[in-house]
Amino acid sequence: MSSRNHAVTPAREDRSQAAVAAVDLVKVYGSGDTAVRALDGVTVGFGRAEFTAIMGPSGSGKSTLMHCLAGLDTATSGQALLGGTDLTKQSDRALTAVRRERIGFVFQSFNLLPQLTAEQNITLPMDLAGQRPDRELLAHLVGVLGIGDRLGHRPSELSGGQQQRVALARALASRPEVVFADEPTGNLDSRSGAEVLSFLRDSVHNLGQTVVMVTHDPTAAAYADRAVLLADGRIAGDLARPDHASVTEALRALAATR
Repeated sequence: MSSRNHAVTPAREDRSQAAVAAVDLVKVYGSGDTAVRALDGVTVGFGRAEFTAIMGPSGSGKSTLMHCLAGLDTATSGQALLGGTDLTKQSDRALTAVRRERIGFVFQSFNLLPQLTAEQNITLPMDLAGQRPDRELLAHLVGVLGIGDRLGHRPSELSGGQQQRVALARALASRPEVVFADEPTGNLDSRSGAEVLSFLRDSVHNLGQTVVMVTHDPTAAAYADRAVLLADGRIAGDLARPDHASVTEALRALAATR
């Protein structure tokens, strides 16, 4: 992937075509002398049908940004926009519905329910929302992910890579507006991790899915169309067509300025 063109540019400000966006987003934990400003006025948009990696040093705010954009955490001020919906103005009940009906999640720890089969885990969000699965899409996802013969198995009967593929199918089966992936390869070996990242990339390019992934790994970021860099709760850079070398160089430069 080292042959890909890349450039470091200021973070994108045009949010008109964004699937999800932050506008002057601030998140403060604690108060007084112990207050921590995890996000310090972040403004950035993530385009539709685009695979974006969010990167930065430990404590840069990358996971906090994702959690606020996904409605998993509340912002102190500013806006977290999913399409035309400002998540910062939604009730807890409305946020639950948004997460269930409009967002897909892939976590490092898989987050599968142990008492359910793989197929039941995949369809669970739609079952809770009272929706019928698109069987054609479900069959496509299961086939591409190679888990057709594992649908009747429970998570304890699956390898880590198989569990994450079930989680990927669950995240995409409801055709969400955006899939948030939080260190999705963190618990996988290199081969399984590469398969997961390839699938995420292909879901963007072949299915038009929007994917926003938090990662610390330059190899993982090289699968993305774009890498947004954070440092000290602020946008610190934006790489188009990232590759391992450009990401590593950008992260090294950020570390040198701290």
